Amino acid sequence: MAPKESAGTELLLRSFERRFLAARGLRSFPWQSLEAELRDSSDSELLRDILQKTVKHPLCVKHPPSVKYAWCFLSELIKKPLGGSVTLSESTAIISHGTTGLVTWDAALYLAEWAIENPAAFTHRTVLELGSGAGLTGLAICKMCHPRAYIFSDCHSRVLEQLRRNVLLNGLSLGADVTANSDSPRVTVAQLDWDVATVPQLSAFQPDVVIAADVLYCPEAILSLVGVLQRLAACREHQRAPEVYVAFTVRNPETCQLFTTELGRAGITWEAEPRHDQKLFPYEEHLEMAILKLTL
Repeated sequence: MAPKESAGTELLLRSFERRFLAARGLRSFPWQSLEAELRDSSDSELLRDILQKTVKHPLCVKHPPSVKYAWCFLSELIKKPLGGSVTLSESTAIISHGTTGLVTWDAALYLAEWAIENPAAFTHRTVLELGSGAGLTGLAICKMCHPRAYIFSDCHSRVLEQLRRNVLLNGLSLGADVTANSDSPRVTVAQLDWDVATVPQLSAFQPDVVIAADVLYCPEAILSLVGVLQRLAACREHQRAPEVYVAFTVRNPETCQLFTTELGRAGITWEAEPRHDQKLFPYEEHLEMAILKLTL
């Protein structure tokens, strides 16, 4: 980075740091300067540097700002890689229109944090998300981790409608030609019922990475998930199987035990990912959450 560019970046970082530590109104932050810097600079670490100066600042780790303030700041920051003013459309009810997929659950935030700290797991790769819900995890990965392609999937028609809306609200194009803009992944929203999905249907996705968050909510869902993972493994019989990451909140130890038991029966090995360093998104501190890496 040239000295002039470096000086400008340092001023920008200090500006964000001072305003965030003082809990200034979001309108006072230099968002336009940030967007200009992102357009003109090839420094892909800028957003991560801003996180270090704000929500991950030592003072904020020791004395966290309000959950609402941190959430609003992060919601604004995550828009900036592709520019534009956007919102995440989701339901305020836990269950709406017969589904839980219209609201963002805690493990989705936890997995998004892990992805932001581990971008190499997704960079230049094709990612399939099972049970995308409102889409926050996928939007964070699309904007911060530079995948080649991203496939949001769910089975409920209302969830799929909301997913398409949120993708477009965030400046992404559905079915975009990845060669047209190397910074924008090819994004697809697919209807996928785990119980009826066939090997040919799953083969068409050709994922390098498969993720899921907060989908272990009942025994029936666990059995369906393990079944679709077995079929995904069969898709890549002569190729390397995709990496799989499943994030979940430990609400019922028996449910988690059932998941690992069924994985063993299916011949799927697993290991727990280490907890990532620091919290970026607002969720309940007392919740026990985990990410398992599965080997198909």
